[in-house]
Amino acid sequence: MTFAHASDLHFGRSVCGDVAARRICEAVRSARVDVLVVTGDLTHRGRMEELEQFWEAFGPLARTGRLLVVPGNHDRLGDDVADEIQSGARVSSWLGPGLGIVRVDSTGPQNRRLVDAWGELSARDLDRIDEAVDALPDRGVRAVALHHHPLPLPEEGVSERVARLVGLRCGRELSRGRELVRRLAGRCDLLLHGHRHLPSEAIVGAGGPRPLRILGAGSTASLGWMRVFPCEGGAAGEPRWLELPHHQRPPLRLPPGLGAPITSSIA
Repeated sequence: MTFAHASDLHFGRSVCGDVAARRICEAVRSARVDVLVVTGDLTHRGRMEELEQFWEAFGPLARTGRLLVVPGNHDRLGDDVADEIQSGARVSSWLGPGLGIVRVDSTGPQNRRLVDAWGELSARDLDRIDEAVDALPDRGVRAVALHHHPLPLPEEGVSERVARLVGLRCGRELSRGRELVRRLAGRCDLLLHGHRHLPSEAIVGAGGPRPLRILGAGSTASLGWMRVFPCEGGAAGEPRWLELPHHQRPPLRLPPGLGAPITSSIA
């Protein structure tokens, strides 16, 4: 089984961005990836028409049960479509052959404004994540998917530097993110997130029996790449990179050490 990780598609931000986001679905289908996980910011302004564009673009995956999504802070703007993206519980589980994924809604009521973009997890949310992870088969790959980054990351651009200087929280990591990582370490294989627009990777418990890899997808439509993970023998294999077909501009140079890219078979 294989799955891909994309994030921060921002439907409605620009025509070029929407075209690139649609090509994510093309790449997944062409490469015969089994499941696509999208970790939030499906929309740019949280409008219903933007979400409808997303569902129309990714319908071929959604209709066949090959699409898993969680909301991001941008999805809380405008019409607040977060509940349309992940309805019901803030924590839910999905099971496939050799793979279990816990979806977590890390958004909060403050996300109605961009300046209040930080994520929140309550103590009850953490307990529910614990319960969901424990319920996953131990012999398969265990993953948790949410929008906000759980650990501090380098600032990306002037706006985040200004936010830090004036003491705004919008660029900071997820509240209770460190506790989440501590709870998952040794029990889970992958923690997938978005929010930041450049890809990132960290490993907790390297050398141990079950290291936790924390992977940020970046803004997939802008980057032109997304990670693809093989699940073999109950373990997550080394992720590789899938290039979006017909990207409007050359894909951004990948940071060193993030794996060798694989190319879509679409001509």
